[in-house]
Amino acid sequence: MNMKRILIIDDEETIQTVVQFGIKMAAGWEVFTASSGFEGIQTAQSEKPDVILLDVMMPDMDGIATFKELQSHSETEQIPVIILTAKAQTAEKRQFNDLGVSGVITKPFNSLNLPEQISKILHW
Repeated sequence: MNMKRILIIDDEETIQTVVQFGIKMAAGWEVFTASSGFEGIQTAQSEKPDVILLDVMMPDMDGIATFKELQSHSETEQIPVIILTAKAQTAEKRQFNDLGVSGVITKPFNSLNLPEQISKILHW
């Protein structure tokens, strides 16, 4: 696997840390973190990651609003987004797919398996 750049947007620092550690340990990829939708959009614009892992439940700007905002900017609209969510009922998954996200990873997850899951979703 070649070097990938991953952005995780999640308001929970523990999730950020676990994801960052797991991805670096398992794949050696570069990981950027953002604690809010606003921060995530700015980081995505400046760092141009290969994929964004996006939490749904966040204060102020939730994952759906963040995704729509990312899609509205030419410099971030092409970046694949994978939703991280604890709520992955069929209806929610359908809603995410209808939005145009690349995939959904359900919490809790094993962070060491994330690179494999991401690669499978994105066909890397």
